[in-house]
Amino acid sequence: MYPLLLVRYGELSLKGRNRKTFEDLLLSNMRARLVDLPHGRITKTFGRIYLETKDNWAELAQRLQGVFGIVSVSPVLRRSLDIEEIKEGASLIIQDTPGRTFKVEARRPNKSFPLTSPEICQSLGGHILRNFSHLTVDVHRPDFVLNVEIRQEGAFLYSQVFPCLGGLPAGSSGKGLLLLSGGIDSPVAGFLSMKRGVSLEGLHFYSYPFTSERSKAKVVELASLLAPYNARGKFKLWIAYFTEIQKALQQISYDALSITLMRRFMLRIATQLAEREKALALITGDSLGQVASQTMESIHVINAVTTTPVFRPLIGLDKQEIIDLAVKIGTYETSILPYEDCCTVFVPSNPATKPKLDQVLKAESELDVDGLIAEALAKTELLVVGP
Repeated sequence: MYPLLLVRYGELSLKGRNRKTFEDLLLSNMRARLVDLPHGRITKTFGRIYLETKDNWAELAQRLQGVFGIVSVSPVLRRSLDIEEIKEGASLIIQDTPGRTFKVEARRPNKSFPLTSPEICQSLGGHILRNFSHLTVDVHRPDFVLNVEIRQEGAFLYSQVFPCLGGLPAGSSGKGLLLLSGGIDSPVAGFLSMKRGVSLEGLHFYSYPFTSERSKAKVVELASLLAPYNARGKFKLWIAYFTEIQKALQQISYDALSITLMRRFMLRIATQLAEREKALALITGDSLGQVASQTMESIHVINAVTTTPVFRPLIGLDKQEIIDLAVKIGTYETSILPYEDCCTVFVPSNPATKPKLDQVLKAESELDVDGLIAEALAKTELLVVGP
């Protein structure tokens, strides 16, 4: 019944002379998201995108609900700029919409249409009341709203509006490198970064045989769950060799600082990889005070190894809020699989919660920091997830 989907976007309409760039990127991400579904042309008008369907509008709409930058979608009937044809379309919409009360809302960007918006509402409302005896008007709390948009290219009618993710198209705000563990937090941090337009690559630290192949497979699965939200539906996942660093950290004299030192190694490796990949920021799943390495003092000492901006989208969220988001985006069940990564396997019995920089530097003096980082980067592997 519905040959078109109407796609709405929000913030993009405020982008001024850069608006076309954002719109073109949104169209590219839409095509990537729909690559395996049959559909017709995607066309763009001022403030709107139209997608021609192939009798599969519901499946297409559901898929578009996972594209950042889209505020909502609606299945739409299109009619010519003739009031009788518009009434006929309204009847078809009413027959397909449950409820007993309604109201009509009209928008008329095409000011050459002979009826004003109130006159359109009055004409269609009268037509519906005459032909559908079970319906009454309720302008305050209707069961549904019949929407009519009068544009240069025709009249568009719809009653259903499906909310989407909003935000900015992934890739519109530059590239970031996500430190992706196998836990709950970092995938959610990546998701929220993509919502603000960041195109992501992932970096995972792998310490075989201390961590298993199943822990690696778990992270690859998390990357595959994030990939559809990413720019053009792809996700590059770097697997960093971290075994020798973990062995070295087991030998230091300051056991309580091992997690702090490990995180400093991670940021150093991530910084060099980000520079190579032209990523402008690092992204972590830190939540202030959640664990020993995420106290204010720990973050300060860990961050001292890099001048690259480090984004922490979860910094003000508690664990339950993060879990709720993980459930919502579909990563939670994978994150809780019992295959631990190096961040959890090597936690000391009494990790330092308020490390001092001079103590950390003294502990690092026992290690060949540059050599260990060079070896880790040399053995880093790349996986590409997505279409």
